[in-house]
Amino acid sequence: MTVALDQTLFHQTGVGLSVPFSIAGTGMHLPPEVVTNQQLTRTLDTSDEWITSRTGIRERRRLAPHLATSDMCVAAAHPALDAAGVEPTRLDAVIVATYTWDQPMVSTALIVKDALGAHRALALDVTQAACASGIQAMLIAAHLLQNPSITTVLLLAADCASRLASPTDRTTGVFFGDAAAAVVLSRSETPGAGLLSYSLGSQLSYGVQIPAGGSRLPAGAATVAAGEHYLSMDGRAVWNTATTRLPESITSAAHRAGVPIDQVRHFFLHQANLNILTETMAALDVPPERAPVTVDRLGNTGSAGLFTALHTTVTAGALRPGDAYVLAGIGAGFQWGSLCMRHA
Repeated sequence: MTVALDQTLFHQTGVGLSVPFSIAGTGMHLPPEVVTNQQLTRTLDTSDEWITSRTGIRERRRLAPHLATSDMCVAAAHPALDAAGVEPTRLDAVIVATYTWDQPMVSTALIVKDALGAHRALALDVTQAACASGIQAMLIAAHLLQNPSITTVLLLAADCASRLASPTDRTTGVFFGDAAAAVVLSRSETPGAGLLSYSLGSQLSYGVQIPAGGSRLPAGAATVAAGEHYLSMDGRAVWNTATTRLPESITSAAHRAGVPIDQVRHFFLHQANLNILTETMAALDVPPERAPVTVDRLGNTGSAGLFTALHTTVTAGALRPGDAYVLAGIGAGFQWGSLCMRHA
């Protein structure tokens, strides 16, 4: 692992943005194909016990070969828009957080916008924070909603990360699943609703990377033969960074919002690994049941993970008016961040 000596931190302090906003609706799409641990043992040198003990994952979803990330986004968007009572033509922005875009060009957000018929919306892609792209997308959405011309934003977080894992790599091959989640955000009349504070950080590392496919190492026959278009991951670097930075970031965001950690009702965390979730909640000294878990049945779904947890909580009616909650994630780079929010 190569790590830069400098670290960049960004904080917002105060009791929220001037224009309150709320979650008006959520949605989720899961591909129908389920891949169990037992199925993976047929092609990988691993076992169900090994996978479960080290990751907490029992099964994950796989996107059909003829479909792409945008298809999952559109499928997740419809129930979210229905729940919010919003027609696509009313959307002012469509933001897609993903590191498995349909293709390097054109914009996946633009593909989704066109498929939905959201003709007047801005189309924005948030990609390079990998699994933390959803955090950055939510921060962008919150600030867009401060603009008087923007009242409704559709945020989509989706990844078909299974396609980036080498079929012979037992390290990455067991982790990843495919999913999409959607959140409709709209202006609110409730004072103090929306974003209270945030804490973001980064530290350059190549511990998780896809070496080929960019301007430094364009994809070609040699890179494909070497498997350099697949994801490589230093598991120890991920564990050390995630279990340190996530609790720090969450604590910082809650402190800046003036919300004691024990008064945060829900912690919607990146669903990378059940052991990381457990370790993070223990470091915060918060009951683990405040962090809903989807990684056990969905795997690491990249940007979508924390929003699948949010969606399950919203649909269960457990996110109530006035609740303070945290969204937190970490992705390749490394980049991490937490948003402290209040539900309208």
